[in-house]
Amino acid sequence: MIPADRPLDVFIVAGEDSGDQLGFKLMRALRAATGDHVRFAGVGGAAMAEEGLASLFPLRDIAVMGFLPVIARLPSLLKRIRETAEAAIKARPDVLVIVDSPDFTHRVARRVRRALPSLPILDYVSPSVWAWRPGRSPAMRAYVDHVLALLPFEPQAHRDLGGPACTYVGHPLIERIGEFRPDAAEAEAREAIPPTVLVLPGSRRAEIARLMPAFGETLARVSAEVGPVDFVLPAVDHLAEAINAAIADWPVKPRIVLGEQAKWAAFRRARAALAASGTVTLELALAGIPTVAAYRVNAIEAEIVRHILRVPSVLLPNIILGKQAMPEFLQQDCTPDRLAAALIPLVRGGLERERQCVELAKLDDMMRLPDGVTPSDRAAQVILNMIRR
Repeated sequence: MIPADRPLDVFIVAGEDSGDQLGFKLMRALRAATGDHVRFAGVGGAAMAEEGLASLFPLRDIAVMGFLPVIARLPSLLKRIRETAEAAIKARPDVLVIVDSPDFTHRVARRVRRALPSLPILDYVSPSVWAWRPGRSPAMRAYVDHVLALLPFEPQAHRDLGGPACTYVGHPLIERIGEFRPDAAEAEAREAIPPTVLVLPGSRRAEIARLMPAFGETLARVSAEVGPVDFVLPAVDHLAEAINAAIADWPVKPRIVLGEQAKWAAFRRARAALAASGTVTLELALAGIPTVAAYRVNAIEAEIVRHILRVPSVLLPNIILGKQAMPEFLQQDCTPDRLAAALIPLVRGGLERERQCVELAKLDDMMRLPDGVTPSDRAAQVILNMIRR
């Protein structure tokens, strides 16, 4: 038991910006649940720093995505793994919470478990064991006591694979549905002429470079077939220049809008979307926007993925629903002809659009939490229950 006269000590480790966002909300929820009787140490970014975390080092030191970049940065990553584990062991906290980024955080957890075998360790965001490398799930039992899952099918996936205990705590997007789902007037605007169609080529330079040529030709084909369309491309500030350069020679140019508020405003009016595979497809699905998704990676990554992927779809909405609700076009299938042929019926309307809308509407029941409970609240409660046990 934790003495009543001292705060709860939580060591929390996030490995990238998305983990930083989850981490700060979790820190806030733990403060509320303990009456602010809690102290934090570990690794995080700007948002967690605002909640009082003095990170051991800047998050940019370890925020690396993809097979090849991780290999290129391996020596410095190993050094940071060792430093983080040593700090956690020295701190002897009441709980260790690792947040996503399994290439980094799981290595930290394994080292800490060897030194502090009775310390509760929770993993916030399940690795995609249901998609690839399923052997990770049973292996996690050696160093993770409980998984806090963002997706509703993940607890069953870990049970089937013989993994650690797992609780669905809710995806952070369900807290924000009101920001990107239309009200009655905006829903009517989805039927306006010309229709608004979102263009979402990704949030990383490599994604944009691979997808923009096909997307540009797709827009031209759609416009030629259905007439005027208000194509809107929400962009993050640091990629706006690259996107403007990429669309310079497009015969049909989208309107580029910057900032999250402008992005959500476009979501609330959009009739359809053409998007890169990723979390944005779940945003679109929860907003009720029929979508065509596409993705390309380099040849080496494509070959690796081809041998290890265990799911029939790479799109989260399709995986949650257990069916191909959103059409997806990957690698050599990502061509303007195929993308346009799938997108045109969603813009025009009819059975295909209605079918996808019906399927996407099912996500609400599948991902819902009890009224008034946020994912951060639920995650905090599971953590506190683990410590009490």
